Amino acid sequence: MATLAFGIPDWLNLLYLLAAVLFILGLKMLSNVKTARRGNLVSALGMLLACATTLFYLTGGQFINLVWVAVAVLIGTAIGVPLALKMPMTAMPQMVALFNGFGGIASLLVAAGDYATKTRGWDGLLATGLAIMIGGITFTGSVVAFGKLQGLRITPGRPIQFPGQKALILLFVLACLALTGWLVAQPDAGWTNAVNALLALLLGVLLVIGIGGADMPVVISLLNSYSGIAAAMAGFVLSNNALIITGALVGASGIILTNIMCKAMNRSLANVLFGGVGVESGTGPAAGSGANRRVREYSVEDVAIQLEAAQLVIVVPGYGMAVAQAQHATKELADDLEERGITVRYAIHPVAGRMPGHMNVLLAEAGVDYDQLLDLERANPEFEQAGVALVIGANDVTNPAARHATDSPIYGMPILDVDKARSVVVIKRSLNPGFAGIENELYYTKNCGMLFGDAKKMVTDLTAALKQT
Repeated sequence: MATLAFGIPDWLNLLYLLAAVLFILGLKMLSNVKTARRGNLVSALGMLLACATTLFYLTGGQFINLVWVAVAVLIGTAIGVPLALKMPMTAMPQMVALFNGFGGIASLLVAAGDYATKTRGWDGLLATGLAIMIGGITFTGSVVAFGKLQGLRITPGRPIQFPGQKALILLFVLACLALTGWLVAQPDAGWTNAVNALLALLLGVLLVIGIGGADMPVVISLLNSYSGIAAAMAGFVLSNNALIITGALVGASGIILTNIMCKAMNRSLANVLFGGVGVESGTGPAAGSGANRRVREYSVEDVAIQLEAAQLVIVVPGYGMAVAQAQHATKELADDLEERGITVRYAIHPVAGRMPGHMNVLLAEAGVDYDQLLDLERANPEFEQAGVALVIGANDVTNPAARHATDSPIYGMPILDVDKARSVVVIKRSLNPGFAGIENELYYTKNCGMLFGDAKKMVTDLTAALKQT
């Protein structure tokens, strides 16, 4: 029988190639909101093909005992299905963080298990050490990210930094690489895998605890890339072409997305990882230069009158909308405005929320038309024509300080130019700063007014007030 890479029959590699083509097509479709759902299905079909091919064939022509596979699938299904059904859309960032972590720990266990049962050459040993290292970092880093997003006490949203932290991280990285090198030089030194795994797990914690909650979109993208790289290393360990290709695609797309997120905040990846943005987070309006300034506070009726008089309303959603689960109420308000002949658009900042595309997912779940969603570049020219910019729970991404305050941690970050609208209405519980830890200058501008309260309740009350006019 003819064979290709890794001594695997060519028919098997052709099926893997078909799966890879489906993965690539799926990723391409995911880049457009109109085709994203179809792209997800195409990618899932590719994964089904790859998994089925792998399950029914083992290198060397031996068929796998499917009993243990079935047991593992049933256990995973029993855990995964209830978890997915109970997880609200607003908690999707936490779910993604867990998925990244599960991928990392799976790669670690696969590499360690394969080492214990087979003899490998230097390349396989190198892949084993790297899979254990990257997989361990991904797992604990993702668990910490989950805790920060979930608001757990043991993993606060603010960065946790201490003297010598960067040096300790570098030391751990070098130690993990050295252990991997030792494993390659001494194939029988199995103890290196255990120490490597332990250091990698600690390294994952050290890397993520020093990052603030505002940077979680970047962290999730980066951890997603790590999980892909770990999977690719596991693919080399197992001599599995499909796993190598899949891991490489995930790793590359994660790095690209991470770069996009960093550009959206005008910050380097190093600054995100080690800058500690959000350390000096305040607790209210007294935490900054605006302590002695007053904001204009609107009533629901005031805002309803402004909305009714506008020809164009641009909604700016943020994490506050997600927390309040106000996306459906926002859609209902927009529908009421459109029935009155008012144009409604949604301005989406690349890092709004707690993961890339967070706001897009929530609004799509509420049935908002894709054509109404404007990215940063398309939205900013529209604000000058907007009668009302309705900010729902967004904070740092609307702060004009990013344009001129050189000492601000968000200086230079591209923001949504909501302050250029004729009128700005901000729905927020309080004047507390966002995760960057600084007050928002927008709240003190002449054309801005605050509507304090829970986002869902305020938007629902606005809809009710409009219906009475």
